[in-house]
Amino acid sequence: MKLTPEQQALLDGSQGEVMAKIVKTLVMYGDTFNAERMVPVTSDYGHTVISFGLEVMKPVYDLYDTLIDAGLPAGQKFTADPKPLDPKVPSTLLDDLVFKRIMYTQQKRYEEQMRKLGITDDDDYTCACYLDQVGNTPKKGDVLSWAESSAVVYANSVLGARCNRNSGMIELMGSIAGFVPEFGLLTDEGRRAGWIVEVRCEKKPEAQLLGSAIGMKVMEEVPYVKGLDKWLGTELNDEAKTYLKDFGAATASNGAVGLYHIENLTPEAVEQGEALIREGAQVYVIDDAELERVKASYPVIWKKPEAKPQLCFVGCPHMTLKQLQDWTEALGDGLRKNGRDKVAVPTVFTAPVPVIREFEKTMDAYRLKKYGVVVSYICPLMYMNNPLCKSKAVITSSNKLRTYTSARYYTEAEILDIITGGRS
Repeated sequence: MKLTPEQQALLDGSQGEVMAKIVKTLVMYGDTFNAERMVPVTSDYGHTVISFGLEVMKPVYDLYDTLIDAGLPAGQKFTADPKPLDPKVPSTLLDDLVFKRIMYTQQKRYEEQMRKLGITDDDDYTCACYLDQVGNTPKKGDVLSWAESSAVVYANSVLGARCNRNSGMIELMGSIAGFVPEFGLLTDEGRRAGWIVEVRCEKKPEAQLLGSAIGMKVMEEVPYVKGLDKWLGTELNDEAKTYLKDFGAATASNGAVGLYHIENLTPEAVEQGEALIREGAQVYVIDDAELERVKASYPVIWKKPEAKPQLCFVGCPHMTLKQLQDWTEALGDGLRKNGRDKVAVPTVFTAPVPVIREFEKTMDAYRLKKYGVVVSYICPLMYMNNPLCKSKAVITSSNKLRTYTSARYYTEAEILDIITGGRS
């Protein structure tokens, strides 16, 4: 790898041993993927995927202390993935014991480290850091050093920024050093599409289900999606961006997609069109029957497959303000239709703290509370990592949560029907 004189000096120890090790790590990372040089990180914020204080990750927190003691992250701005615990979220005494005494014993230590990194309050903990209310929104062309897969795919695809699917700690090192190895999705060639996806559905496809189908088919490749603009239009408005937020999270978790192009809609597809498609690209046709086939293929790993749902999570990734408002309206209609005042299943909606704060200024927040729904900043995935959750019948409209936990996936319409008492 060709380093600049300044980068070589850091590698040689001009800013101390810790910085030298960071640069050495980044060089080894780049060498693994045949990167020829480093490129500057240009975004205003970093984002770290680690948001939890797990007992088994003590060496990671020791490394955080080493970085902090060396004064390296000082003056930088960061956001982080959501916290794993919230006392408002339904749990048993045994759940709490496992969470606090066995699993997240390092949480207090970790959050103190985050404060030293510059994360000053709960506003900065969310997987949807790019939302306007949070403020970590990269500009088109910005080079990032992030790791959270749903945030990376959104930044690359919807915002037109450039970021690889980094691992935890690597992303922090790139932000501290101020540069990252140039390969993959940081290059023009790496952003070209190896798959053409033709959407031929008769109705607007469920975002999470369509993303799942594409992710499982193309894996880590870049898809160029045709036909979706029929429902999303050609303007990246709030509705389109919300759809793509959930769609992208599913492509990234059910596969390993770090970038997608939507014909006539996402920035690079609008600018370059089919020039983004590689010669010999494979074709995947998706219709309503294909989506049903994919949905039917999901395994049900509940201990009792026919069990009555005990808990519902909506918001993985975190919900937008519009989603909270739309779900409140839909819940009210569904409950009235089924002659109920409150939800039939304990339900948690998750969103960033700044979004929740704005939502709480509205009457919808009062209505949602009256319906019995908890609104939380929690990470549902981290909550579900409790081994006791494997014995619970948890339902969700998130394909990411389904993939990584024992939660069972239903479409948003099915979830609404279940939690309003329309079906068991």
